Amino acid sequence: MKLFVPTLALAGLVVAVIGAADADPVQRIVETGLRSDGAYRKLAWLSDRIGPRLSGSENLEKAIVWSLDEMKRDGLDNVRAERVMVPHWVRGEASGRIVSPVPHPMALLALGMSDGTPPQGTTAEVVEVSSLDDVKALGDTAKGKIVLFNKRIYPNGADDRGYGGVVALRYSGAAAAAKVGAVGMMIRSLATADFRLPHTGAMAYEDGVPHIPAVAVSPEDAELIHRFLAAGDTVTVALTSSCKNLPDVESANAVGEIRGSDAPGEVVVIGGHLDSWDVGTGAQDDGAGCAITMEAMRLIRSLGLKPKRTIRAVLFTNEENGLRGGKAYAETHAAELAKHVAAIESDSGGARPLGFGVSAGAGGTEVVKKLAAPLAPFAADDVQEGGGGADISSMATAGVPQLGLRQDGTHYFDIHHTMADTLDKVDAHDLAMNATAMAAMAWQLANLDPPLARYVPPKTEDTTKPPGIRR
Repeated sequence: MKLFVPTLALAGLVVAVIGAADADPVQRIVETGLRSDGAYRKLAWLSDRIGPRLSGSENLEKAIVWSLDEMKRDGLDNVRAERVMVPHWVRGEASGRIVSPVPHPMALLALGMSDGTPPQGTTAEVVEVSSLDDVKALGDTAKGKIVLFNKRIYPNGADDRGYGGVVALRYSGAAAAAKVGAVGMMIRSLATADFRLPHTGAMAYEDGVPHIPAVAVSPEDAELIHRFLAAGDTVTVALTSSCKNLPDVESANAVGEIRGSDAPGEVVVIGGHLDSWDVGTGAQDDGAGCAITMEAMRLIRSLGLKPKRTIRAVLFTNEENGLRGGKAYAETHAAELAKHVAAIESDSGGARPLGFGVSAGAGGTEVVKKLAAPLAPFAADDVQEGGGGADISSMATAGVPQLGLRQDGTHYFDIHHTMADTLDKVDAHDLAMNATAMAAMAWQLANLDPPLARYVPPKTEDTTKPPGIRR
């Protein structure tokens, strides 16, 4: 019998393969993940082949079926749909124009969950404000008028200068305006760039308060109205919209796992939201987060890594106009949340990863800083206090430590909730870095002993903001 003796070159390859198998798992994740285009390919299919995915739409259900099939193809365990009832809001058509002092067309979009105007539309004078307190101060002077919330936001703006400081106006502005007798509400789009693009987003009515139509107008149109008013002119606008709310329909969270080897009942959740607005194709918000999550799972599975605890991917439904998926997950798994050791969400686009935000118990941020150290070669190791995401926020009351994968947000709100949220805004290598960071952190948290200290959320909550808002 002739023995096979490898050549020196082949022997070196054998040693290299053996060495790779024995290498640090995090290093293997980083080296392999940065070379993969898997996240981009998944996002391309979701964005280009399925498209916008508003709750209640056929496209969202197609995306759920596709994502389940994709997770099965990637070899995940216990792939399943967890059913959720979600809102069914239909946009219809909307238009608007400045009638006086000088006629001008306006670029606008109805806000999600708004009722439409009467069939003949709504025509009224405009009164301008920049805060909810300003609306209260209008008193009877707002009766029969349309309230315009006009407040600029800035790229990477902190506190009152960014998205988080203005989103309450969009969410609660119509109810506030209706309380003082207004017949309509407009808001300057929550945009960090002036491209004459209207930005949609969620709003909410209050019980016992009239439902007045609510729209977002482009920054340029808000500024034009402002200049007319500043010059002392009376501004009249005409709005028409046919949006409507229909009965709730069935949807689902898409779930897949890598089952833990030692403590399968303990869980690290990673995820993003599968639904999107019906404008654009939801590439950044939040197709990117879903692709990052799915690729992170595929990467860990493809390397044959077996975590001590279960890593569970959850692609949440209905984040944009109801947060039903996140709430349903927390309710369905309420008995298990004490054994959820961490949850990570990616819902800030697909630009270059910066690191993680952390909301955990004592010492949690310092622990995550150490776990993020291997991500330094591609500058994704910056860890800050305070993090999470809307979909995982419902787990916070059970003490589940919350992490948010942070991306460079300089241009995120340029196109957020607009027709321009399409695949061409996403770079494949940026997405690969994000998926790698997510995989490395999930793997380490699933093997961390002891796990992160439990989170104790603040006792007060700003009820004017959409539930779970964290940016």
